[in-house]
Amino acid sequence: MRRAAFFDVDGTVVASDIVRYGVEIRTMDRSRLGRLGWIAGFLPRVPWLLALDAWRREAFQRSFYRVYRGLEAAELDRRADALFHAWVEPRIYPAAVERIERHRSRGEPVVLVTGSIDTIVAPLAERLGVSGVIAPRLEVRDGMLTGELADPPVAGERKAERIASYAAERGIDLGASIAYGDSADDLPMLERAGRAAVVNPRGRLRKRALERKWEMLYWELGR
Repeated sequence: MRRAAFFDVDGTVVASDIVRYGVEIRTMDRSRLGRLGWIAGFLPRVPWLLALDAWRREAFQRSFYRVYRGLEAAELDRRADALFHAWVEPRIYPAAVERIERHRSRGEPVVLVTGSIDTIVAPLAERLGVSGVIAPRLEVRDGMLTGELADPPVAGERKAERIASYAAERGIDLGASIAYGDSADDLPMLERAGRAAVVNPRGRLRKRALERKWEMLYWELGR
C-alpha cells in the first residue's frame, strides 16, 4: 500500500476563506456602487454566520452557501475561473506549493480536502497538479443553483471520514499518510492520518499539536 498527503485548503494552502469567495463571486461584474450595495445587504448576516461557525462549521457552510441561490451553474464556472486568477492564485502559500511538490516527487498522491465547493477548488487543483479533490457540490436544478448542497458539508468529523473512505477505495495506507490543516475543525482529519502537520496554528490546534508533537509550519505569502 502507498501513502498520500491530504491538505486542507483555506488557511492551509491558500490565505483566504469561503466567505471571501462568495462575496467576490456574487459581486463580480457589478459596478462599484452595486458591489457596495450588495455587501451592505450581506453585512447583517455576518454575526449569525460567525455564531454558526463557532457552534458547528457544517451548519455555517449550509447557511452560507445559500448566497449562491439563483446563480446559473455555468455562470459560477466562469466566475470561479476568474476568481482563481484574480484572487486565489496570488494568495497561494509558496511553501505549500513546495511541500506539495515534495510529496509528488516521491510519488505520493496529494489530495485537497476542503469545505469550499468543488467548482471553486477545481482551478486550484489543476494549478497544483493534485491527484484528487474532496469537496462539497452545490445542488443544480434546471441549470440554476438552489443554494443548497447536493451532498453533506466537508467539515469536522466528516473530513476524517472522507479521507478514510478515499484511502480505502484507492489502496492508500492512511496510517502511513500525512494530513495538513490550520484550524481546530481539521483536528479529526489530522488525528485520523498517521502523521500530521499544522499551518500557522493558534489556540486549541496549537495546544493539541504541542501535545501530539505534530510538525508546526509557519507559512507566509511572498516566501
